[in-house]
Amino acid sequence: MMVRDVVRRVNVLRAAAIAVTLGFSPDAIAQGIQLGMPIACQPGRTCYIQNYVDIDPSSSAQDYKCGTLTYNGHNGTDFRLPSLAAQKAGVEVIASASGRVLRTRDGMPDGAFGKSSREAVRDVECGNGVVIEHPENWETQYCHMANTSLSVKPGEMVKAGQPIGRVGLSGLTEYPHLHFTVRHNGAIVDPFAFGAASNACGSGKSLWYPETHAQLAYEERAVLNAGFSDAPVTMESIEDGTANSESLSASAAALVFFVRAIGLKAGDAQHLVLRDPAGKVIAENRASQLDRDKAQFMLFTGRKRPASGWDRGTYKASYVVERDGRAVLKKEIELTL
Repeated sequence: MMVRDVVRRVNVLRAAAIAVTLGFSPDAIAQGIQLGMPIACQPGRTCYIQNYVDIDPSSSAQDYKCGTLTYNGHNGTDFRLPSLAAQKAGVEVIASASGRVLRTRDGMPDGAFGKSSREAVRDVECGNGVVIEHPENWETQYCHMANTSLSVKPGEMVKAGQPIGRVGLSGLTEYPHLHFTVRHNGAIVDPFAFGAASNACGSGKSLWYPETHAQLAYEERAVLNAGFSDAPVTMESIEDGTANSESLSASAAALVFFVRAIGLKAGDAQHLVLRDPAGKVIAENRASQLDRDKAQFMLFTGRKRPASGWDRGTYKASYVVERDGRAVLKKEIELTL
């Protein structure tokens, strides 16, 4: 037996031994890593994918579907929470696969980048984070975690699904999210399209468990927030949760319907309509077509309380995004006064 064959066999046996220690089967190792959700949320309800890995090697950018949900050089998947209020309530970051904690960083303040500048997070853009090593030279990395929330240490063995900290706002980020990166042999891997050729839309292999992959179905656009308020709405009031009032009464000074959407494209046209219990339109906002892609966009419409007060009953609001004469995103909500 040649020396290189002996070395290869030793490496195979070593990988198998590590696999057993971490709870993997040899068959799972042979097929490559499989990933579960790295964050305790419900995709499309309590979290949304804001950005994917940039698969374009040029100075342009495109996601694995050749869409716009990424930016130049982005090396992970961003699981965004709908607001700072949701982040402050606490959302766990969990190990996507079993492995050994390789590195951690904790103690960085939340919101340092937003309060100052990029210089505040130079060389620590990941913020508070964890790197976990897995058999066969796989790694997963978890970034922007909450200050002092990490619950694991280097050298510790973790199981898939084990909480390792909470989503935060540390490092280079302006909104609460988990930046999740996968590497194999030191190279960045897109977990939605492993092994895909450059610019080959929709090709490659998913590294997610089938049930997880189904949860993470690709959506070009999504409604991040929608609700009613009794006053004009700002990004700040959406983030801190004060915009969405579920206790509006017939004495409310105004009735405002608002939406914040992500992933909108140049050429998209948005339309908001608010109807009273009789079905009559009482407020409307028909926005101009977007002149460029928008990572996020907020829109609202409403009216002040009439002199006679609000009619009792159910008010219905609708939001539609149209493109080339076709509805590509819809959201409807109701409020009973």
